[in-house]
Amino acid sequence: MAVKMMPRAPRKPARLVAEVVAVVIAGFVAFPLYWMALSALKPPGEIQSADPRPWTLAPSLDSFTRVLSMNGFGRFFLNSLLIAVVVVFLSLLLSFLSAVALTRFRFRGRTVLLVMILVAQMVPVEALTIPLFFLMRSVGGTVPALGLNELGSIMLVDLVFSLPLAIWLLRGFVAAVPVELEEAAKLDGASRLRFAWQILLPLVAPGLVSVSVLSFIHAWNDFLFAKTFIISKTENQTLPQAILVFFKPEDTDWGAVMAASTLMTIPALVLFVLVQRKLVSGLGGAVKG
Repeated sequence: MAVKMMPRAPRKPARLVAEVVAVVIAGFVAFPLYWMALSALKPPGEIQSADPRPWTLAPSLDSFTRVLSMNGFGRFFLNSLLIAVVVVFLSLLLSFLSAVALTRFRFRGRTVLLVMILVAQMVPVEALTIPLFFLMRSVGGTVPALGLNELGSIMLVDLVFSLPLAIWLLRGFVAAVPVELEEAAKLDGASRLRFAWQILLPLVAPGLVSVSVLSFIHAWNDFLFAKTFIISKTENQTLPQAILVFFKPEDTDWGAVMAASTLMTIPALVLFVLVQRKLVSGLGGAVKG
């Protein structure tokens, strides 16, 4: 028995225009990444050509070889990864606890604290770099692990700058969880701490994913604080800071710069691919909250 296929409904013009616009915007966003990877694969003669082309007929991995053979590349990569992982973990923990406190508790100065968290996101990072340099120098006299030339100083500052946005995002998710759910858990004998970790935490998982991605990108790509705080201890340099070795006054190795930038982008892209669904729902929930 033949089955009649229903004709597909034609797309509405407005939706078609929106899809075309989305594809164009995506192309503009992706083009710098394409050009970066292409430049990393081009031989030196094509990179420095006065007539650049958006393709290459002679791809080469020489630029990647120079980057991977750089003295200390593995150490710099691990330094950046360690900083990013520690910042993400502490950012998730502290922002979750702070969001719960600011949402579920009523205390004097709560509104002022929320406004201060919002204002903290508006302060230019460059304006605080010099004061933070002197602060880390002073802190290093008491706690050497958090002083200049130590990875702890970068972790601490990256964490501080990641927390305001993380708290603000998670606050919306925590506020969206009905208070009645917490009251029901109390009637069943669950403590406030047990409710937070066993019930509330899974419910705000999309928000935690969003916070983790944003914190990771901020810490992974940090160059300003790494360059400011790591002065003489070259073994504690991070990957963005180490790329400077390919910048020379008269003969910058653009192939190696693009290759190193491509390698730096891969972990962030992998993270995006792994959590893309949760990330979209998390950012959408943050806007609704």
